[in-house]
Formats: sequence, C-alpha cells, structure tokens
Amino acid sequence: MRAIWKGAIAFGLVNVPVKVYSATEDHDISLHQVHNADGGRIRYQRRCEVCGEVVDYSDIEKAFDEDGRTVVLSKDELKSIPAENSHEIEVVQFVPSEQLEPMMFEKSYYLEPDSKSPKAYVLLRRALEDTDRVAIVQFALREKTRLGALRIKDDVLVLQSLLWPDEVREANFPSLEADIRISAQERDMSAALVESMAADFEPESFTDEYQVQLRQLIDAKLEQGESLDTEETFGVEAGEGGKGEVIDLMEALKRSLDRKRGGGEGASAGGSSEGEADTGDGEAEPAKPARRASGNKASGNKASGTGAASKTAAKTGTDDAKPAAKSSAKSTAAKSTATKAAAAKSPASKSTGTKSADTKSSGTKTAAKPAAKTRTRKPA
Repeated sequence: MRAIWKGAIAFGLVNVPVKVYSATEDHDISLHQVHNADGGRIRYQRRCEVCGEVVDYSDIEKAFDEDGRTVVLSKDELKSIPAENSHEIEVVQFVPSEQLEPMMFEKSYYLEPDSKSPKAYVLLRRALEDTDRVAIVQFALREKTRLGALRIKDDVLVLQSLLWPDEVREANFPSLEADIRISAQERDMSAALVESMAADFEPESFTDEYQVQLRQLIDAKLEQGESLDTEETFGVEAGEGGKGEVIDLMEALKRSLDRKRGGGEGASAGGSSEGEADTGDGEAEPAKPARRASGNKASGNKASGTGAASKTAAKTGTDDAKPAAKSSAKSTAAKSTATKAAAAKSPASKSTGTKSADTKSSGTKTAAKPAAKTRTRKPA
C-alpha cells in the first residue's frame, strides 16, 4: 500500500505521527466505452466551449458560478486556505460508539505509526480500548475539511471519515404516514422467520455474484466470440431472474418459514379426515380419544345411538349388541308384546339394557326404556 497523507493525531498535548492509507478498494471489473460499429475506444476530452480547443490538465482551474458571474480560483489560491494546509487529526471528544449513526460513515483509512517509537500510538489505542469509546476528530484531506471517527480494528487505529449532518438527507415519505395495522399473527410469524435466519455475521461467506458472473461472461465471450450463447453460459434465458409471483404478506411469511424449516406444504396436506387416522394400508382406524371427542361433536354423533351401542359392545364383548339395540328400538312400534318380552329376556338385551343405563348416550336409553315397560305389562 502507498500512503496518501502524512500528519499527526493531536491527543491533548500528545502528538502521534501517522501515515494514512486507504483501507478499502474497489473490486469491480473495469469496463470502458467503445463504438459498437467498429469497437473504437470512446474517450472524453477536456474541450473548451469558447475556443473549441482540447485543454491540457495543467491549464485547467476551478471556478464557481453565482448570479451569472464566474469566479475562477487558481490552484495556488485554493492552497492558501488555512485548513487545507493542516496536517493534524485533532481529537475533539470521546463518545460511545453506539451514538454514531452508521449512515454518516463515508470512507475508512488505516493509520500507521510514523515514528521510530510508536509508544504514543499504542497509548492512544489502549486508551480507546480501556474506555470503550470512539474518538471524534476533525482533519483536512483532499481539499475538504472532514469530520471523522477514530476506532480500533485488529490492533490498528482506523480513521473513518463522516458525512457532515447537512449532507445526510431527511427521509420524508408520505406513504409511511398512513395508519398501517399489523396483526399479532403477522408479527409472530415475522419474528419466527427472523429467528430461523439468525446467525453471526461472517463477511467472508458472501460473494459479489455480479462480478463473478461478469468474469464468466467475459471468459465465454473470449472463447466463443460473437457466437456466444448466454443461455448456455448461465443456464437461464437472458434477462431472467427476479421475476416472482405477487402473493399476500401472510402467505409469503408462511412459505418463507416452510422453506427455512425444511417442512414444505406437504406437512399439513397429508393428514387424514376428521375423526379418523390413516393406518397406511388404505383403511382408517378410529382416532385417539381426544380427536374422537372433537370429531363426534362436529358430526352430531352425540344424538346418535350408534356410537353408544358400539361402546356397549366393546364393554360386554358381545358382537350382536349393536343389532340388538336397533331391534329393541324397532320392536316398540311394530312387534307384539310377546316378541318384546323375549327380546327383553335375552342375554344380549339384558347386557345392553344394563350397560346402557350407566351410559349417557340418549340413543341407548331409548332402547332400554321400552324393554322395561314390556316387563311390567306381561303379568297382567
């Protein structure tokens, strides 16, 4: 690296000589403009509007227009500004780092000790470490007085230039002034999505995909020339990407969570019908008691005698309990008194009637009451 500026940090009465280096660089592939007909290079010329001549850089000065007048400022006049001649990074205060607005950060510079004894440099670095604060500084660089923040990165002092407050625009968007309501479910799902994507920030795990693909395009063009097939190069049609269907917010949150959790839509689509559980062999078996209760209420089985007769059969171990209950119910209206009495004396009927009296099923009670009436009438 090459130092772009030399000066000193003024830390109270302590002077810390430093060299300044650009801490960042542009990794973009450099492209230039050409004429598409013959590939000729397009260059920008510094041409004077008055005489039409191309002007050499050494003959160019800077100027400012105001009220129709042009004020030309020579290089020597600009260098005469006192702040321009300052080579001092003046520490003006120490502040908590969380008070700095990230939007104000402009460019970063490494500071290297510029003396045989870097003790003052290390002392300032230790002071920032011990107090857990950032030094706010003022300095002049490249014809501009700047505000900056002095912090530590990997035992090196880093100077970050800051924008002045009036250089940060105010965000005033009428669309955000409307009364926007967010439901509790939307907030819960968005929080769950954030939690599913939570991780420690590792910058090295990210790649500038555009620059990688631009290099891929250049290499393919060098190899194939004008016969370049971009669809074959990238695997997609030219201009594709970024096209997605418009879905509502809740649906987008649900899909995002499913994708992150690895569940997909099949997790809820394969469930069995209400009140039944799939056994895997094409037949359904009764669901567990908790599900059966909700299923019976939903389907109106509470008023039906079928479920109660099945329960009675299960308790007595008699296979014909359910037919007996149905036969008993029909006999009250269609069969003779003798037939009713015979049905009442049968073991199945007694079992059904006895067990049903303890149950709360309305259908089974209906079957038991007529049998009791038949027994009281027979002696007469």
